[in-house]
Amino acid sequence: MKPWQNKAHEIVYEADTPAGRLFDIVLLWAILISILVVMLESVDGIKVKYGTELLILEWIFTILFSLEYILRIISIQKPKKYIFSFYGIVDLLSILPTFLSLFVVGSHSLIVIRSLRLLRVFRILKLANFIGEADGLMKALKASQAKIIVFLFAVLSVTFILGTVMYLVETPESGFTSIPISIYWAIVTLTTVGYGDIAPQSVLGQVIASIIMIIGYAVIAVPTGIVGSEIVKLDNSNNKVSTQACPSCSSEGHDIDAIHCKYCGEKL
Repeated sequence: MKPWQNKAHEIVYEADTPAGRLFDIVLLWAILISILVVMLESVDGIKVKYGTELLILEWIFTILFSLEYILRIISIQKPKKYIFSFYGIVDLLSILPTFLSLFVVGSHSLIVIRSLRLLRVFRILKLANFIGEADGLMKALKASQAKIIVFLFAVLSVTFILGTVMYLVETPESGFTSIPISIYWAIVTLTTVGYGDIAPQSVLGQVIASIIMIIGYAVIAVPTGIVGSEIVKLDNSNNKVSTQACPSCSSEGHDIDAIHCKYCGEKL
């Protein structure tokens, strides 16, 4: 890349330099203010009185975010890596609604997607410890994925069975008018939500409901234990990552002592 592109990459993608930190902090404030503008515009009284001013502000923010999006594309060697990344898609979705509002009424409110960009705060504030813990949590979730899926299928089976049993035990007058409604009640009860819109009236139904409520505590505890055991297995020393972004593919999450990008091999 050209020298100005390397400088732009350092400012736009890096949080380790004063310029990069300042750029990202200003960006965060712009995102917060733009979201506030959208929220205020949804209030009829404020929109009637300050609608024009809010619209002007929104277009100013949209132009700024559009320039930032373009700058991110031209300051890396492989633009597609950024464009199709999570942040790249979010950045694009955050500016499209304003332009779509010129043609589609109501699409302007989708600008609240910009709130997802606040996830950059973990990189901007250089909270490497939080990044490492988040990376460890993701590894634990992936490691326990199969166990959790099996557990969820078991819970679904229990819910279907108990919901069907309640349909047979209770009468339509109690609210159990169909098997799907009974399964809905079983899910609400099993998850300890308990809306109370449907409740068993017979003694046998209440006994079954009590059993489901007790099972509900296990439903909450088991996934926690599964993920917790995987977290314990992780070596915390392997979860330390830096905030440096690859100049080629813009990927993050590298080890602190990394020299090359672990995703594309480019030198950091």
